[in-house]
Amino acid sequence: MQQSIPRPALAFQVTHSLAESPAVALLGARQVGKTTLARQIAASWSGPATIFDLEVATDREALSRTPARLLGRREGLVVIDEVQRLPQLFEALRPVCDDPDRRAVFLLLGSASWDLVKGVSESLAGRILFVDANGLSLAEVAAPSLDRLWMRGGFPRAYLAPSAVVWSRWMESFSRTFLERDIAGLGSSVSPAALARFWRMLAHVHGQTWNASRLARSMDADARTVNRYRDLLEGAFMIRVLRPWFANLGKRLVKSPKVYLRDSGILHFLLGLEDSHELAVHPSYGASWEGFALEQTLIAHGQRDAYFYGTQRGAELDLLLLRHGRCWGFEFKCTEAPRTTKSMRIVTKDLELEHLWVVYPGEREFPLAEGITALPLTQIEHVELRAQA
Repeated sequence: MQQSIPRPALAFQVTHSLAESPAVALLGARQVGKTTLARQIAASWSGPATIFDLEVATDREALSRTPARLLGRREGLVVIDEVQRLPQLFEALRPVCDDPDRRAVFLLLGSASWDLVKGVSESLAGRILFVDANGLSLAEVAAPSLDRLWMRGGFPRAYLAPSAVVWSRWMESFSRTFLERDIAGLGSSVSPAALARFWRMLAHVHGQTWNASRLARSMDADARTVNRYRDLLEGAFMIRVLRPWFANLGKRLVKSPKVYLRDSGILHFLLGLEDSHELAVHPSYGASWEGFALEQTLIAHGQRDAYFYGTQRGAELDLLLLRHGRCWGFEFKCTEAPRTTKSMRIVTKDLELEHLWVVYPGEREFPLAEGITALPLTQIEHVELRAQA
């Protein structure tokens, strides 16, 4: 059985960033492949390479006692895994990064965005570059594997599981470990049982507009509590909170975000689905495709300046990307015969879209109308987000 999937584009992005900056943060969910990639980069590094794993007690103890001494003397590549477990390291790294005689570069692996960014904002601003470690992409697994990637998700070990039964067992183990150990390791006092219930509830409202009051009533809690749960899962890269775009002040717009589970495999596990046949007849089939295609689009084109758009009268755009001073639109339709709709024409005019792609699970790209194109998801990485000269 295949044990790993090469990720050359991500490896190039990391090594290129290490050549430009004294420190690089590789951020992504647990088990998404950060450690494997970092060890591969270290193994091929032209000079010395040292790896500290802060889940190992001896490494954590050593770096907590004398971080400046240990790190200041290093040469070559220094990898620090699960760096959010020791936030004081950021302050110790600042003078090391500023030392003109520094002989090392630092690759920091993090599974919790808010802890890491907080430390960086206080200590390493201007000294660090960020690289997103997402789940597997279609470009990495190849187009014929679309259905497998959609069903099983982008965690490498889940995707590579030899059977649906093994996949389900891995998902069960991952979710329990995440809830019972990883969340507690971030210093959170949230009950694993309460967070598990909230996580499962989110699977049933995947892709819908955030309604804290409704979820709070279902949880027998208050809105502040469910907002805290949402922020916790977002910070651990389990969910995506897609903010609304409301630059057009002349219309009554939707101003609450949409929430998606970032990994389609996690979504399907929480919905109790084990194979693509069950997914095809499930009420969340279309929402699952929307979230999966949205994630693949953001992996291909970056997560910055990404929004959705919706008016109170029902016109919507699933994804709006701002690139090179222009607005680009994406609709995600799980159909073999995508068509234009009144909503598409309205948002194209409202947002002055440079182009709108209707992304679907077919195989042929074809025009639907002026400025609107049906696009197979397998071709998403080839979309050019630049205005034609």
